Amino acid sequence: MPDVGGFREAVVDLAAITTNVRALRELLGTEHFIAVVKANGYGHGAVQVAGAALAGGADWLGVATVDEALELREAGIDAPVVAWLHDPDESFDAAVAAGVSIGVSTIQQLRAVAAAAWRVARQASVQFKLDTGLSRNGLPRADWDEAFALADELERAGALHTAGIFTHLSNATLQDDVDCLDLFDDGLAGARAAGLTPELVHAAASAAALRQPDARYNCVRVGLALYGLAPSQRAADARALGLRPAMTVRGRVAHVKRVPVGTPVSYDYTYRTERDTTLALVPLGYGDGIPRAASNRGTVWIGGAVHRIAGRVAMDQFVVDVGDTDVAIGDQVVLFGDGAEGYPTAEDWAEASGTINWEIVTRVAGRTTRRYV
Repeated sequence: MPDVGGFREAVVDLAAITTNVRALRELLGTEHFIAVVKANGYGHGAVQVAGAALAGGADWLGVATVDEALELREAGIDAPVVAWLHDPDESFDAAVAAGVSIGVSTIQQLRAVAAAAWRVARQASVQFKLDTGLSRNGLPRADWDEAFALADELERAGALHTAGIFTHLSNATLQDDVDCLDLFDDGLAGARAAGLTPELVHAAASAAALRQPDARYNCVRVGLALYGLAPSQRAADARALGLRPAMTVRGRVAHVKRVPVGTPVSYDYTYRTERDTTLALVPLGYGDGIPRAASNRGTVWIGGAVHRIAGRVAMDQFVVDVGDTDVAIGDQVVLFGDGAEGYPTAEDWAEASGTINWEIVTRVAGRTTRRYV
């Protein structure tokens, strides 16, 4: 019997993630490779993705928060992990005790990490995040010299070790990123002049890693690409790199009805049938992470063909006008997946919703279950 899937589910192909990491490691050629699994692994499942990425050759994991790092530790994952965005009241005790490398963006954070190291009687690992132009978290240029000098002092006291120095690029224009890298090089030189010897130097996430070899240093932080998606927003670009989308979001037809021409569909009647046709109800909505902005624009695979959403996406459901296609209750519906198999892609949904593929996969939530294959 064919696998028609669950009522609403995200099927995550862990083998695809492992294969993607292997392909990226070979392509990028850096000594170190940080697999970014923040935000529940971009919606794919952080713990499961971490295991698959490590199997593919990643030697570090990256997350935003300490809690995300501790979730990995609690799941038995002992690979090196760095966390870089912190609660102002974060004590860092649990993170230091668990061997989490702490991304430091302020002098206050550096002092707090050192204090945690003394409290838990374990040397802390820190990585300085330098703000080179994105104007988000990151140590401002005016504080670099003081922070590096303090880190050297704390290293000599045995409180911590500077494991890395990194930044994050805007990906605005190539020249903007070159300017940021020049500033980052200044910061790196300053850190080394202060006596620091970071093992990891990283500036490139997926976009810069793929388009700017000089941004790779000895380490890259890869998020989107390890899930088989391209920063360019073009699925063909990912396929050209040998990457395969890891997530397929699908459901099953919950209701089918034949209606006459002129039948209004869903809230606000933004869609009316143009002829006698068949409507199929799909039981996923914005409560499950399906963008309401895709109303009348998003496409799904159903009945062996691709059809457009008819009317508003509601909280729990949306309607598809399938014309004369033979569709029955219980038939499989694929919202997005691997375009090579004829399905709409995350990029298609991003275009229909006026957003980016990062958001499309990360927002899948609510009542959508994850199944790993």
